[in-house]
Amino acid sequence: MTRHKILILSCIGLIAGALAVFQLENRLYVASAEEHAVEPAIRLTVETVEAERVVLESEYAGRVSARRRVEIRPQVGGLILERHVEEGARVSAGDVLFRIDPAPLQADLDVAEAALARAETAVANARSAVERSDSLLTRNAVSQQSNDTAHNDLQMAKAGVAEARAAVERKRLDLDFATLRAPIDGYVAAGLAEIGGLVTVGGDKPLAVLHDLETVNIDLRLPADELDAVMMAAEEGLGPVRVLTDRDRAAPLTGTLKSSDVIVDQGTGYVGVRIEAVNPNLALLPGMFVRARLPHGVVANALLVPEDAVLRTSDGGAQLVVVSPEGEAARRDVLLGERVGNRVIVASGLKPGEIVAVRGQNRVPEGVTMPVDAGPADTPQSDTQS
Repeated sequence: MTRHKILILSCIGLIAGALAVFQLENRLYVASAEEHAVEPAIRLTVETVEAERVVLESEYAGRVSARRRVEIRPQVGGLILERHVEEGARVSAGDVLFRIDPAPLQADLDVAEAALARAETAVANARSAVERSDSLLTRNAVSQQSNDTAHNDLQMAKAGVAEARAAVERKRLDLDFATLRAPIDGYVAAGLAEIGGLVTVGGDKPLAVLHDLETVNIDLRLPADELDAVMMAAEEGLGPVRVLTDRDRAAPLTGTLKSSDVIVDQGTGYVGVRIEAVNPNLALLPGMFVRARLPHGVVANALLVPEDAVLRTSDGGAQLVVVSPEGEAARRDVLLGERVGNRVIVASGLKPGEIVAVRGQNRVPEGVTMPVDAGPADTPQSDTQS
């Protein structure tokens, strides 16, 4: 009986101990769950918005053309004996490009010089005849009419010399034209004439084409109602025109507004504008399409925020998450202005010096003010969890 009671009491003790351990573990689990139920403050990356001067730009597409394009065409006909350039080569003004066979031209020059010699001999004979006629006229040994004829013959002989000398100069020019030289500094385009080709004056195809590419023109078309603002900005010197290409890692080039057309296209309402840009390393080639950003105004005290900071509402409006000095964040309706690079101007709804969330702002619900853990992008956030 005593042993039986001892067993019963032991069982009761074991059951009571198990219940105590279970209740303790349950309280620990509940405490842990309550502890983890407390959510940490939302982390935001923020920046302080300050007023700054911003030049407004508009972007247009345009086509590149050489500042100067020269076609090399023969002024005399003949056979091409020499070619001193290759396609793509750079030449300087005065460099020899082609030589045309000079033999026929030299022969023509020799004939013209012989004709000049005959004309000069005729002048000498006519002058002697005039001197004799004048001497005889003083003695009434010749008529006045004969004397006048002798003088006329001398004048005609002199005219013959002038004509022959002009012919000689022309033939010398033709001989010089047999050597074709570059009239400008530039680059040789494809399509050069070959050695042995027969060229004629007035042919359809040039022997070569030179492009001056150190400076290029960029022709744009923009709406006529935007022309005044662009021209005024250029006159005020608000900034250079920036030219962007599609080449990887290519830095924008700078240019200046040179001219605009005086006629508006009646069909499109657009007007042509020409930009001149320095072209280092031949970054721009004729025929390329590029984008040009033209200044058209300035905002003296602009408030700019990153485009990623803007939240859109269901009705198409714009909002920013503004953080107070006390660390509380709330959404605020704003009115946006023009885009400047990857930022946008806030036209109204924001003041200089206010703090705006630029990352994580979509976690702030609309219509509430809540505490947040805010810090700048370059400052690591502190870990608030234990």
